Amino acid sequence: MRRETGFNEIIRKVRKELFGKGPERIHTTFVDNMAITMLYGNLTPSEKFLAQEESGKEMVHAARTKMVQKIYPTHFNKELEDYMDSRLLHLFSDIKVEEDISISVFVFEDNITAK
Repeated sequence: MRRETGFNEIIRKVRKELFGKGPERIHTTFVDNMAITMLYGNLTPSEKFLAQEESGKEMVHAARTKMVQKIYPTHFNKELEDYMDSRLLHLFSDIKVEEDISISVFVFEDNITAK
C-alpha cells in the first residue's frame, strides 16, 4: 500500500468520526515536511441544506475549518504522527462550501518524503 493511501484512510476515518460522513475522494501529495490533502464531497445532506443560505454557508465554513484545526491536534495527532513517524507541528485547513472541496496542509517536524 502506498503511504499516501494509508494517510488518506486515517483522514477519511477522522472526518467520518467528526462529521458523520467522510469525503468521497481524497488526494494527498507529500512535499518536504508537508502532506497536502485535497478532499472532495465532504458535506453531509444537512450541511448542504444549511449552505443554501449565506448565514448557513458561513456556519458550515466555520465548523469545517475551525473545528478541524482545533480537533486534529488534540485528538488525532498521535495516530497521524505514528503513521508518518514525525511530530505534527501545524494544520491549515479551508473549504470552498459552494464546490464542496476542502484542503488541509499538515506540517510535520521532519521531511516526510525521505522516509
